[in-house]
Amino acid sequence: MAEPGVETRTRSSVITARAAASFDPLGRSVATARAFVRDTLQGWGYSDVVDDAVVLTSELVTNAVVHAGTSADVLCLRSEDGVRVEVADRYPEREVPIQGAGRTIANLDSENGRGLLLCAALASRWGVEYTPTHKTVWFQLDLPQRPVGTRSAGPVLPTAMLPVAEERVRVAVAQIDSTGTISAWNEDAERLFGYAADQVVGKPLTDLAAWPQTPGIGTGIAEALRLSRWEGSYGIRGLDGRVLPVYASHLRVRDADGEPSTVCLLVRDDERAVLQTPQRAPDSGAEHRSTDPFEVFIGSPAPDDLDGLLQRTVERARDMLDGDAAFLLLATDDETELEVRATTGLPSARQRFARVPVEAGAGRYGSARMPAVHEDLTAVPGAVPLLNSTGMRSVVTVPLKVEGRLTGSLGVAAESAGRYSNEEALRLQFAADRIALAVESARLGELERLRRGSLSFLVEASDLLAGTLDRDQTLALMAQMTVPTLATWCAVYTIADQSSEPYLSYVLHEDEERIDGLKALLSKIDPPDPVPTPGARVWSAPAEAAQRAALLASKRELGLGSTPPVSSGIGTTLATAAAVGGETVVLPLVARNRVIGMLTLGKPSDDHFRQEILELAEDLSRRAALALDNSRLYSERVAISQSLQRSLLPPELPLIEGVEVEVIYRAAGEGNEVGGDFYDLFPIRDGAYGFAIGDVCGTGPEAAAVTGLARHALRLLAREGFTGPAVLERLNAAILDEGARSRFLTLLYGELWPQEDGSAILKVVCAGHPLPLRLRQDGTVEPAAEPQPLLGVMEDLELYEQMVTLDPGDVLLCVTDGVTERREGTRMLGDDGLSDVLTTCTGLTAGAVAARVLRAVERFAAEPASDDMAILAMRVPEPHNS
Repeated sequence: MAEPGVETRTRSSVITARAAASFDPLGRSVATARAFVRDTLQGWGYSDVVDDAVVLTSELVTNAVVHAGTSADVLCLRSEDGVRVEVADRYPEREVPIQGAGRTIANLDSENGRGLLLCAALASRWGVEYTPTHKTVWFQLDLPQRPVGTRSAGPVLPTAMLPVAEERVRVAVAQIDSTGTISAWNEDAERLFGYAADQVVGKPLTDLAAWPQTPGIGTGIAEALRLSRWEGSYGIRGLDGRVLPVYASHLRVRDADGEPSTVCLLVRDDERAVLQTPQRAPDSGAEHRSTDPFEVFIGSPAPDDLDGLLQRTVERARDMLDGDAAFLLLATDDETELEVRATTGLPSARQRFARVPVEAGAGRYGSARMPAVHEDLTAVPGAVPLLNSTGMRSVVTVPLKVEGRLTGSLGVAAESAGRYSNEEALRLQFAADRIALAVESARLGELERLRRGSLSFLVEASDLLAGTLDRDQTLALMAQMTVPTLATWCAVYTIADQSSEPYLSYVLHEDEERIDGLKALLSKIDPPDPVPTPGARVWSAPAEAAQRAALLASKRELGLGSTPPVSSGIGTTLATAAAVGGETVVLPLVARNRVIGMLTLGKPSDDHFRQEILELAEDLSRRAALALDNSRLYSERVAISQSLQRSLLPPELPLIEGVEVEVIYRAAGEGNEVGGDFYDLFPIRDGAYGFAIGDVCGTGPEAAAVTGLARHALRLLAREGFTGPAVLERLNAAILDEGARSRFLTLLYGELWPQEDGSAILKVVCAGHPLPLRLRQDGTVEPAAEPQPLLGVMEDLELYEQMVTLDPGDVLLCVTDGVTERREGTRMLGDDGLSDVLTTCTGLTAGAVAARVLRAVERFAAEPASDDMAILAMRVPEPHNS
């Protein structure tokens, strides 16, 4: 088996240099690996690909030492056209996808598993190779394509415009070791400065250099010698005591043993053109790019991509200070709280959108407004609540400010104590000042988009809720509007009245397979208290119950519980626990100063709600509460109307020997409002029956009162032995006694006596009602009564009854004006149209006659009927031939 990192495959380019290092399975190793790769590539002159290589190495080493828990071997290979980096760990298992196993892809926002995604996005080529003991992930970064042999070039200039130099240009070369002392001194250095090599070797460069910067401000000579590259002007004090201005180019290198040193190339300052790097011309008129690392990545995400900008910021901050973790929090509008928006090296899913106070209270973020360094968090527990229980010991935090206003906080943390000082705080503050304006601009853009989206969401929600008065549909709409837009799952509790307990009325999850398990879980725990206080409050009961259930199920599965092991059900229990394991909030549904229910929203494991989402949910809950209360009131009204309507109609029709009777009643309008048309058929005494069909003017309670009065008065008066005219005259008086509540009434009333010869005798009074029609056996149709005044208008009525004999096979059809006044545009069915329909009913039973009339009325117009309809058909059957 090949040693890790040893070349075992054919490559298209020649390897010209290599560097390797191993790192222990510690969190600190990630930062050390980043520094190793950065120093190696900068030493090779591959600054063009350093940033991408460091990011990829950081992710791959994190996977090895943090997630896999093994040491990591990093190998850097240099070729003519690029660099290849290999990261090997001792966790050789490869995951084989199982069809239908129900596994889900990891969250892309999580720290774990992003290495290969980044390789695919940033590397020119990449791959994964397995051996029985190692797994190696490698990536290739190609150098940008440039013209062969050309790094930079300038135009052809006349001789007179060329820079002036001595007859012989001398380039002094001095090598400075890791302690800052001179270890090599060439001949040109002797000629320029007058010192022989044996006079300066072993002496500090600071004894000769006249460094122009003031100590403590800017970069000093010691700092410049530690940088990977440095270029600029200073002075060298010659043997004669005079200071010679020089232009220098420093390059940091290391020898085969890994010992670093700095090679310094120096020329006279007036000959700086020999060493000075040409200024790069702007591309297509674009502004010159600074080499400041923060300016490099500010433009990488789009200006309005806040999440991308924040994530790049924390990753760059971590790399800049060699930290183990970094985080960025944004301030709320009132600057009283900070919200976690980006982290690296921390469990981001658990902390994302969590909030901590800025100034006061338990768990406050005490260093938000000023730069702060905590050398050991164990000495000041709770100083940075975000880092509680993360293993971080030291941290440096700096504020993000725009025009003096606090907009956020940026921090870098390490697992060891005493890692940071005021110098690191100043460096981080400088970086925060450069990024603050871009972050605030992106945050305001996100806030504006969120507000516009919230307004559109609420407008659409209001339209949907206003479009229905059905209680069940309102509950469904409430849940469907919140899932998955605002929450992962939702439950709606309703409260019937002040003395009732909250009832679980509706449950919804974005994954339909989780609904039954979620409903079962919520049914086993006490509902939240119906507190009328506005706003969202955290409810921990579902998550706690789910965790207990998952623990018990796991114990039973392993045979550790008091009950026998089970082979099924644990998957559902664990899935439900994960579904409700995050934050759960309850919003009261308050309408007309009364709590009518609660809207419960939940997130999956280790997830929190953003404050903007909670505010939007609160607005929605207010609208939903009014819609739910309106649907409740409407449902109660419909129930009362339908109950009253049923009470105004006869519960069942009596069987009349020798006469077929059929009634069809169709109430128009949604909810079937009370009032309007009515009918009745009842026994008066032996062998005599009363029947009625009427139409009260209007609808609603007033019309219902007259309808009830008419139906019950007819029965009472008829059974007292009054004739038809007397019954209607007394009913007319009773209606007029109602005063302002009275309504006029059209009524057809009659009495029916079946005869022994198979015929039937009827006495009929038609008070303002559509005339009854008689269908004879020969198909002729004629009115069976004459019109008389309607009821409820005049006090003195002189009504009379007319006698009608129905022979075997004859039909008497009685209808309300909802039949005859059926319209289609300007056309109306009318009495003539009804007569034509009845003509076609010869030989049909009473039920068939009523059904054909109804079908003709419905087909006459495409629109639904706008008026109630009642159809009463009575037929004397023909005798059966023996």
